[in-house]
Amino acid sequence: MSLLKYDPSGAFFDHGGTSQADLDALAPQLEAARAEVLADAELWAAGAAVPEQKEPLDAGFHLLPDRLLAELKEKGAASELARLKATADRLAGDCKSVVVLGIGGSYMGARALLESCCHPYYNEVPADARGNRPRIYFEGNNVDNDAATGLIELLKSRDEPWGVVVISKSGGTLETAAATRIFLRELAASAGDKLSQRFVPVTGTSGKLFDLATALGAPEMYDVPDGVGGRFSVLSAVGLLPAAILGLDIEKLLAGAKAMNDHFATAPVKDNVVLKYVGVSHLLEETEDCVTRILSTWGKRLEAAGLWYDQLLAESLGKDERGALPLTVVNTRDLHSRGQQHQEGVRDKLITNVIVEKQDSKPLAIGKLDLDGKAYNQDKLDELAAKTLPEVLTAAIAGTNQAYAEDNRPTTDIVMPELDEHTIGQFLQMMMLATVVEGRLIGINPYGQPGVEAYKKNMNAILRK
Repeated sequence: MSLLKYDPSGAFFDHGGTSQADLDALAPQLEAARAEVLADAELWAAGAAVPEQKEPLDAGFHLLPDRLLAELKEKGAASELARLKATADRLAGDCKSVVVLGIGGSYMGARALLESCCHPYYNEVPADARGNRPRIYFEGNNVDNDAATGLIELLKSRDEPWGVVVISKSGGTLETAAATRIFLRELAASAGDKLSQRFVPVTGTSGKLFDLATALGAPEMYDVPDGVGGRFSVLSAVGLLPAAILGLDIEKLLAGAKAMNDHFATAPVKDNVVLKYVGVSHLLEETEDCVTRILSTWGKRLEAAGLWYDQLLAESLGKDERGALPLTVVNTRDLHSRGQQHQEGVRDKLITNVIVEKQDSKPLAIGKLDLDGKAYNQDKLDELAAKTLPEVLTAAIAGTNQAYAEDNRPTTDIVMPELDEHTIGQFLQMMMLATVVEGRLIGINPYGQPGVEAYKKNMNAILRK
């Protein structure tokens, strides 16, 4: 299957951009950063002692796709992937809706998979249009009383069986822990003696959620792997269980990520999508002060993937008063809001377009407007009647990039051949690898998020006064 492409040519110009020569000159440093990232993965896999300057070393995400696929081949039905699929199928057969409780990396990857790989109106279409899989809702990612109440009211109004998947390594994150109590009470009233069967935790091998699930007698429990930080966990049970509940092909997802691993490890810098992406982003930040990175998704289905990347980049590199600011936009929608600022505002931005070449659905033509035998052309669109929405989108991408180029605004393109499990697996792994490579390149540990812990500590202290 095709590998996604990275085209940095829109950032190659003399005034306000970088050049191929600059990227070539950076190649030895990129090679060194790649070697360090590969060595980190080997060190983690070997269970060897981690040098103090490397702590924490949550490099376990890197080899997850390879390990899980190899285990499936070796162990079959006893493998983690096979068990995840069996649990997902059981829940799908027993529940009409599933509430996924988690915050940050414990839900953002799953939401990205839902929006990118499923029907755009997944929860609203009839059951047979979603393969008779359950509706999926996400909660426990905020402390929004109205949102939680509204979801509970919706679940009650349907009078249908539903279940809960709760994702938290420690069980101590207050937003998710509070939502777990609230939704467990509602689930008990709905499920009765089937409570434990409709409650599936993904957590650590010890901790508050592990203890609660054990006390409740949950028959199935999945691990958040050691050495895998939350924002890097989408290709573990954290993201794979919700994906399997949706009916997605999780083997295909992991195969895409493995393909990216293989490409990253072997392709030279000039052909390596991960290293080119890091190199161009780094050069523009260092030489042109492009400290804002716009991930410009062309179409609504990749917005959640962009928000997932926002967290990944911000938590990994936003340290020591450094790190670029990530911002996801959806075009052409946001050309009518942020577009003006991107075109004529402060020159601190690198815009990376994420473009999908092939649409899933049949192209919709603008067409003629003939109603009840009468023709209408007040909008003057008859001359575009033969054009389709994908053609309009292609013209919008080309026109926007041309406008940016004419004003020396740097752009790059990530091009996906199509949007399915294999390509989204590639994209997710590409961005995780790129983030850790950039961390090693600039001397920032990409793992851990000490700044996030400050608000948690203060919030709990205030509540417990």
